[in-house]
Amino acid sequence: MRILLFGKNGQVGWELQRSLAPLGELTALDVDSQELCGNLTNLAGIQQTIQKLSPNIIVNAAAYTAVDKAEQEPELAYQINTLAPGLLAQEAKRHNAQLIHYSTDYVFDGSGHHPRLETEITNPLNVYGESKLAGENNIIATGCAHIILRTSWVYATYGNNFIKAILRLAQERDHLDIVDDQIGTPTGAELLADITAQIIHTTGANNFDKSGVYHLTADGYTSWYSFADLILAYAKKYDKPLKVQPGTLRAIKTIHFPTPAKRPLNSRLNTYKLQKTFGLTLPNWQTCAVRTLIEILGK
Repeated sequence: MRILLFGKNGQVGWELQRSLAPLGELTALDVDSQELCGNLTNLAGIQQTIQKLSPNIIVNAAAYTAVDKAEQEPELAYQINTLAPGLLAQEAKRHNAQLIHYSTDYVFDGSGHHPRLETEITNPLNVYGESKLAGENNIIATGCAHIILRTSWVYATYGNNFIKAILRLAQERDHLDIVDDQIGTPTGAELLADITAQIIHTTGANNFDKSGVYHLTADGYTSWYSFADLILAYAKKYDKPLKVQPGTLRAIKTIHFPTPAKRPLNSRLNTYKLQKTFGLTLPNWQTCAVRTLIEILGK
């Protein structure tokens, strides 16, 4: 099996290099790739790369994820999140390959208090969400074998993320205000990579029977405030010097923390379809987060 991975140096891509390697011949690319094109802004180069390698599986972990910056750079966001996935899907169809692509809870507007099903109406609040939803639609329209995995609140030991930001800010500042009315599921890149490998192992290269959109997060829900408090609790346990101690965070509402891009208040995703289709059991978000925290704090 030939697997082509785009976005190897992102949080999810970094873990995918590990999880996909045992499944077949893996070619992992990023924007700095030399001989082969991994830059999703170079559509012609991407097409040439796929034609040269003729992969059985294409995994797209590359994305424009700067949510606030996307409000000022919509063309770039759409180039990477919408046009490029559409082209990958076209090439997957041409080569009878399967495309695995990652999307986001931001395709929803965050209304309500229930975990969203894949079939519910989408209504993104910002350019990032709009571009990711348009990318989903472009993939589906090609009719290629595809698995689109919507996830949320991604973190990892590698790269920049909420865990590392909280650890840094708690050492630099005298107090931290954290939003407590946005609810979702912190999800580790390691989990995303392992589930992706399991899906590939289950479906093979061109299985249309399981094509579709799936929600993939860890189990359970929390707020950014509670997540931050857990981070600080383990930082204290590992004797990290902190100016802000666990239990002293100040909870604020989203309305009091304005950002260029609007955020959904409800980022809960229902993962039943994924678990039933692929016979999976998803671990609790705290179990995964603590494991990553220990790795980060132990370095």
